[in-house]
Amino acid sequence: MNKRPFGQTGLLVTPMGLGLAALGRPGYINLGHAEDLGVTYAVEAMEAQTHTVLDAAWTGGIRYFDAARSYGRAEQFLGSWLGRRNLTQEEIVVGSKWGYTYTANWQVEAEKHEVKEHSLPVLQRQIQESQELLGSYLRLYQVHSATLSSGILENKTVLAELARLKADGLQIGLSLSGVEQTETLRQALQVTVDGRPLFSAVQATWNLLEPSAGAALQEAHEAGWGIIVKEAVANGRLTPRNEDPSFALQRQLLQGVAGELGATVDALALAAVLAQPWCSIVLSGAATVAQLQANLRAAQITLDSGVLAELAQLAEPPEQYWQTRSNLPWN
Repeated sequence: MNKRPFGQTGLLVTPMGLGLAALGRPGYINLGHAEDLGVTYAVEAMEAQTHTVLDAAWTGGIRYFDAARSYGRAEQFLGSWLGRRNLTQEEIVVGSKWGYTYTANWQVEAEKHEVKEHSLPVLQRQIQESQELLGSYLRLYQVHSATLSSGILENKTVLAELARLKADGLQIGLSLSGVEQTETLRQALQVTVDGRPLFSAVQATWNLLEPSAGAALQEAHEAGWGIIVKEAVANGRLTPRNEDPSFALQRQLLQGVAGELGATVDALALAAVLAQPWCSIVLSGAATVAQLQANLRAAQITLDSGVLAELAQLAEPPEQYWQTRSNLPWN
């Protein structure tokens, strides 16, 4: 998998990356997550499974890895794998995120799995934790789920600290979630500290069911930002695991197009992201080697304008998409 520029950051990344949201903690909202982990939640067993998937990702050519402070022990598992592999900083790029604190206490069911706070003390605590676990491999640090309501884009104290981290060599980005992705991104594009743009990357949800942020992501791409796409398979809704009867027509369309291309549905969903001219990286959220290997086939699929237009029929109103996502159970 050939590397390419990550916007104008100077980093080189592969078109596909691996996100550790489903690997670093016992509970997550992906369909079939408990099955993927074999309902085995011992820390040592989950670390071993994470290392196995990371090994497969490396073998498959992936050189971008994504974690977050709130992904349970994801940074710890990634850090121990990096130490075992003894890779150089130039060989890979690691991104992580701050702003949510993991609170599930290694349980599948919890009153709250994570608590959001975009304050200076949380940033200062979490950047230290991330750097202790990931060391010099950490190249990109992102605000986790920046929103207009959190006030992060107007918090001068926090923005100044992020600018200091940028001056020390980190690329600074933000991840987005919810119906206000577009508005939040466009405001973030205007954020400066001492007259200089602060952010150089964004991680957003874009998939065949929720493509509404596409125009704003194009704007960020044109501004020189690196663009990372998460949830390309919509937490499993764009895979055969989605057996919701109300999704029957969409499932038929997906399976029909995938069959014509000789592809799996998940690879088709990822290929649709790779077909977007603004995309730098699309993340696989695989929790097993089999899932990862199926996802990697997306890099060999070429979608023409006719197929993309046919797939565009799958789009849902953003409010509907995000409401459905919020109702997905942790498992």
